[in-house]
Amino acid sequence: MTEFGDRLVGAAFEVIWASQLPRLLRARSKARGIIFALSRVLPDDAADFAPNAALQVRPDFLAFAITRVRQLGFDIVDMDEAARRIESDERSKPFAVISFDGAFRDNMKYALPILRRQQCPFTLYVPTALVDGVGEVWRQALEEIVATQNALAVSHGGETEYHATATLSEKRDAYQSLLKRLRTMPEAERVKLIRDLAKQYGLDLERHCRELVMDWSELRHFAAERLCTIGAGAVHGYELAKLSPADARSEIEQSVRILKAQFGRAPVHLSYPVGDAASAGPREFTLARELGLRTAVTAVQGGIYAADRYRLHSLPRVRLSGNLQSRRHVDVLATPALFSLGR
Repeated sequence: MTEFGDRLVGAAFEVIWASQLPRLLRARSKARGIIFALSRVLPDDAADFAPNAALQVRPDFLAFAITRVRQLGFDIVDMDEAARRIESDERSKPFAVISFDGAFRDNMKYALPILRRQQCPFTLYVPTALVDGVGEVWRQALEEIVATQNALAVSHGGETEYHATATLSEKRDAYQSLLKRLRTMPEAERVKLIRDLAKQYGLDLERHCRELVMDWSELRHFAAERLCTIGAGAVHGYELAKLSPADARSEIEQSVRILKAQFGRAPVHLSYPVGDAASAGPREFTLARELGLRTAVTAVQGGIYAADRYRLHSLPRVRLSGNLQSRRHVDVLATPALFSLGR
């Protein structure tokens, strides 16, 4: 989303909050619950050029969100209990799930103490190649490359295109243009191009990954927390819909096997990498079901309703966004009906 788009959404949230609509909708809602999606937790405000700012929230915002969601009448539960409540014929208090994608090291440093202090169950979806240190945290890598250069020459398919990146506006335009291009490529071509760019502009992708993502010893410490449920995040974080059926199956199946080998128990919950409609669809939902996963979550916005018992492998989530960190925004984010209208 562009900076203008972020401001527009923020303004809309302020209007919705002031209207008292969230309170009225929650009072009449038939929603069973809501699954919140997070990625990173960092104490500092995002830099002026931070195209991935939506993926990071401050620790104080996370702490407030947990407290406020409970004040609004939600039980915060793990994914096992969420699945049970979705399938149950009995109505209970609405539930909320706190879920993290990516196994970022800052989750251990800044999120875990809050989760412990508030006795808040949570789910961590793990992309195993990144924990091995052999994958690419490619969106953040692209952000760093653009941030540190005044111009970029991007070669692909025998052609070279140039991007001015000296000013803040130019950096934002270049990042969005390159992101769109990378996302439309086959995954093998995307991997090659981001590696070529990193080599060209002096970014060590392996070191970059190691700095951002927990290693196995850290992850085992993290997962030892009784509040933690480990879920699969595929192996490399590839957009599964762009892979062949065999490769997509392997990405899920191998991540489950690796996590079972590391922790002695196979995960039964999955998060589709990226998770929007372009990266995960009916084929991927079927794969997750065939491979024995109990649930799988997407990045499609929405609350959880009784009908979701029939689509446990395409569950929607609502992102706790770094661009929406006013305390008033939590009341809006915790209103499932507002995010389910277009589903």
